[in-house]
Amino acid sequence: MPKKIIKRMMPDHQTIKDNKYLKIFGNLLHNANLWHLNRHSVAKAFAVGLFFAFIPVPFQMVLAAGTAIIVHANLPLSIALVWITNPLTMPFIFYACYLVGTWILAVPEQDFAFHASWQWVLDSLSTIGPAFLVGCGVLALIFSILGYLVIQAMWRYQTIKAWKSRPHR
Repeated sequence: MPKKIIKRMMPDHQTIKDNKYLKIFGNLLHNANLWHLNRHSVAKAFAVGLFFAFIPVPFQMVLAAGTAIIVHANLPLSIALVWITNPLTMPFIFYACYLVGTWILAVPEQDFAFHASWQWVLDSLSTIGPAFLVGCGVLALIFSILGYLVIQAMWRYQTIKAWKSRPHR
């Protein structure tokens, strides 16, 4: 069942409550609904986490936490899913976002070489930036909706399967 798998992978409640960046949410973190694992809270967490994983901003975890609190999604799962875009996967995912953006905007792909500097980021906003940002937005929406629907379907399937396997009385 998805619940058992997710429960094993989730961080401890206290670890998240003690995070220095999440202290800005104060007593909102004590809402018990943020820690429950049910079909709706997990599906919302996947939608929130996957959405912010594709948004190229700093402090994605804080944005995911704030949104999870607002929509009553599972908080640890929302935060953990943001790490789909980690330093190893980020270049591939963001390049795919750029390609999707060029396809949607019908602009030709531009050759570029990445340089880890703010000047390069500022210069590239006018050249590859629009396609990149459009691609990030589109893929964020697509994957968040897909994540929500897939978790809902998987959870429902597992529940039906469990009910059917119960002995008849």
